Amino acid sequence: MAAPSRLISRLTLVTGGGSGIGRAVCQRFASEGASVVVADLSEASAIETLGSLSCDQRGQDHMASVVDVSSKESVENLVTSIQCRYFQPPSVCVNAAGITQDDFLLRMQEEHFDRVVQVNLKGSFLVTQAVARALVSCGAPKGSIITVGSIVGKVGNIGQANYASSKAGVEALSRTAAKELSRSGIRCNCVLPGFISTPMTEKVPEKVISKMTSLVPLGRMGEPHEVADVCAFLASDDSSYITGASIEVTGGLFIG
Repeated sequence: MAAPSRLISRLTLVTGGGSGIGRAVCQRFASEGASVVVADLSEASAIETLGSLSCDQRGQDHMASVVDVSSKESVENLVTSIQCRYFQPPSVCVNAAGITQDDFLLRMQEEHFDRVVQVNLKGSFLVTQAVARALVSCGAPKGSIITVGSIVGKVGNIGQANYASSKAGVEALSRTAAKELSRSGIRCNCVLPGFISTPMTEKVPEKVISKMTSLVPLGRMGEPHEVADVCAFLASDDSSYITGASIEVTGGLFIG
């Protein structure tokens, strides 16, 4: 069945678009008619995603760009380059850039804690701030900023003190941004994936995957496109009265 065309003429920015959930979001948005800016720390990965995007709607114009979301200068340069090319800021932004550097709390190195927070939390802040500023400055009537959090930000996870903390932070960031930016017509929402099959989870031992899957009521890992489906809904006018929300995409993990 063909994807709906809810995002025709929308300019969208996806950070972390080079792989995993970010790549799936880029592909879904393009299939719905959006022009997509694929931003990633890895230029090769961003270009690979770019090559996979459909372009069957009139006026679609995709691009790939390198960005370090933990650097304010890099983020601001990205937003400026988008405005120079398209003569407008992105009206939809998905913060999907994220890293893990797991270890037990008693062994975790300070620099590993700092780096995960810098990319996942500070990066989401910098991108949200830069995109929102650009939208407000040009008087855009509406916008949608979606941040990819994680269910572990709510419940914690062994070996992920840094990651869980950063994802709890992005949920609070998204809710606060929703309160502040609603007057400018900008909606801010968070998506909380559970166990999703991505390059990040490929590093997890098979016995751990089996254990995790056994905890999921639907009995399987999620797929990146299932998270992208929710992001597309939040990017579109179908969610026009939703802001400050967190939507769990977990297969029922940690119900209640």
